[in-house]
Amino acid sequence: MEFKPQDHTFAICAYKESPYLRECIESLKKQTVATNLIMATSTENNYIRNLAKEYQIPLYVNDGPGGIAGDWNFAYHCAKTKLVTLAHQDDRYQPEYAQDMLQKINASKQPLIYFADYYELRNGKVVEKSSMLRVKRLLLLPLKVRAFQGKSFFKRLVLSFGNPVACWSVAYVKDSLPKTVFISEFRSNLDWEEWEKLSREKGEFVYSPKPMTCHRVHEGSETSNTIREGNIRAKEDYAMFQKFWPVWFAKLLMRFYIKGEKLNEVDHK
Repeated sequence: MEFKPQDHTFAICAYKESPYLRECIESLKKQTVATNLIMATSTENNYIRNLAKEYQIPLYVNDGPGGIAGDWNFAYHCAKTKLVTLAHQDDRYQPEYAQDMLQKINASKQPLIYFADYYELRNGKVVEKSSMLRVKRLLLLPLKVRAFQGKSFFKRLVLSFGNPVACWSVAYVKDSLPKTVFISEFRSNLDWEEWEKLSREKGEFVYSPKPMTCHRVHEGSETSNTIREGNIRAKEDYAMFQKFWPVWFAKLLMRFYIKGEKLNEVDHK
């Protein structure tokens, strides 16, 4: 089956009053291949309503379960197409994202998800190289080989030392996935947990080494919040490592991983 542009939807997950939401919308409007665009929120307000009206984007309001998992699942189900990207409101998408995604998914045999490399946005500036980016690109090296993208061993290998999959860049192939994608109590690692589940399934992690998004690193991000609030991130990281390794090795990895959290600091290079 060949996917067409009309088979894909960007579902923007809008929350409260992000000053970066307009920038995200405009990056999606400038795609070289036009696909569908919707917005979903559990925090309806005038700011979100006005932007949706200005850009003529259908707006869906989540009156059900909230939290990150609830909001992501709601946006996912609001998209009625076979492919959906949960667009993060603080991030920017390169104009070629949709084109690259469709080309690579259509070139694969049994795609589960598509995801891509990315740049960082720090203090308003695009950062093409950083400590975090170098580590993630190293972890993902095996998936640059197309023949490895469908092998469970390599899918699990790239996830076993951390989560290098940029969730904001992921396009989900609905027919290949569970009806409800995110079932997790995690606040920070619900995406990593989902990739771990999918790594056991037959199908491909379609990886594009081209930077197709710009991920904003800032003090108000959920990642920054979970690192600060009671070691939430560390506890969830440890739980994830135990899905791949024995306890003693998971503890050893945590010594290095906690240091790696500092790479998410806004001023870190």
